[in-house]
Order: sequence, then C-alpha cells, then structure tokens
Amino acid sequence: MTDRSVVEALETRLRAAGCVFAEEEAALLVAETDDPAELERMTRLRVEGLPLEHVLGWAEFHGRRYVVAPGVFVPRPRTEYLVDLAIARGGSTVLDLCCGSGAVGAAVASELGAELWSAELDPVAAAVARQNVPRVFEGDLFDPLPRGLTFDLIVVIAPYVPTDEIDLLPHEARDFEPLLALDGGADGLALVRRILAEAGDWLAPGGALLTEVSEEQAPAVVELAEAYGFTATIDETVVTVTR
Repeated sequence: MTDRSVVEALETRLRAAGCVFAEEEAALLVAETDDPAELERMTRLRVEGLPLEHVLGWAEFHGRRYVVAPGVFVPRPRTEYLVDLAIARGGSTVLDLCCGSGAVGAAVASELGAELWSAELDPVAAAVARQNVPRVFEGDLFDPLPRGLTFDLIVVIAPYVPTDEIDLLPHEARDFEPLLALDGGADGLALVRRILAEAGDWLAPGGALLTEVSEEQAPAVVELAEAYGFTATIDETVVTVTR
C-alpha cells in the first residue's frame, strides 16, 4: 500500500503541472504500479504533458478498458453517446471506420453481440487496435475491405477539426495525438464527404451510418448526406445517416 504522503506529493506535482483532476490521476497512477521507479517515470511523463491514457497504456470507454499508446487518438467520453445511439438501433454486423484504437466499434459490437470489422489508415493506430479487436483492415477508408460486404451499422469518428483550428486544440491533443486523426481539411468535413460518397455501397438495407462532428458542422453533414440520397438526422453532435 502506497504511503499517503507519497500520494499527496504526487497530487501536488500533478496540480502544479496543470492537471485539473490531480487527485483522481494520482490514484490511477498509484494503482498502476508498486514500483517506485516506475511510478516516478509515469509521473514525469504526465507532468511533461503526455495524456494520462498514454501514460497508463489504456483508456476507459463505455465501461471497459482499451489499449492505447502514444501517437494514437484517445477515445473521448462524449463519443459514448454515439455508441449508445448505435446500440439502440441494433444490428448484427458493425464496421468501425477510422477506428483508431478500435474502442468505438468494440463497444457497440460487444453490447450487440455483433460481428465487428474495423478499418484504419494509420499503421500505428492499426497495431494498437489489433490488441483490442479481432479484425483490423489497414488502409484508406473502405479501400482495404473485401468487396461485397455490407453492414447494418457503420460508426465513424473521422477527423473533423478544420485545419486552421488545429492550433486552438488543447495541447494534449495538439502535441501528442496524430494530426491524421484530427485534421479534417479546410472545413473539417473532407473525410466525411468521401465517406458519404461511398457509404451507399457498404450499408445493408435498413442500415445506418453514425458519425460525430461539431454542433456547427452537423447541418452541413445532413445536407451532404441528402445530396447522396440518404436521410439524415441530428442528435446533439451525432449525425445518423440512413438509406
């Protein structure tokens, strides 16, 4: 059991480094190791600004822990709402596009007992995703997937930050997560356009694609979807696209 004075000293260091939830973070770090040298290493990384999830090697998402690593996008708590909406729709086949760590698709498929397929362009993220999910295809959007497949659900967390707003992101995202997972082009919707252009070939009859964007972008995504012949609805920051 770690001495309380050690925990308090750790909290003080984290708070001084700008960690808003210093007490909670200290508890997680202490629970991760009994080795003082390893605890010091992890604390130093966190003080230097490495995201806590990257320090720990895992992120909690939708009630489960998933492996993450430096250079891989950390699944956000706000995305759990998209997962809930996807689960509510139901389905037996799920595609997690731009899967990152694979957590989003895994959360949906595990709850539904569905077959999961995941696709990711970044080889670093794909390697991490393979530690979380059984089937990861490495390549650009739908390109690496076997032709002829269709899915009841496609979940997408594509990069949607406009290029000129990248510098405004919190430093943990801006400095430690891959630009590939953040930069959505001039208006943030470059990949969303490409995805919607092909989605009709991959959605099963009655299937749905759910994607997360900003509240300001959501109406534009609805217009894009309708231009491709889909019906689209907005629920907070989630756009659901159906045939």
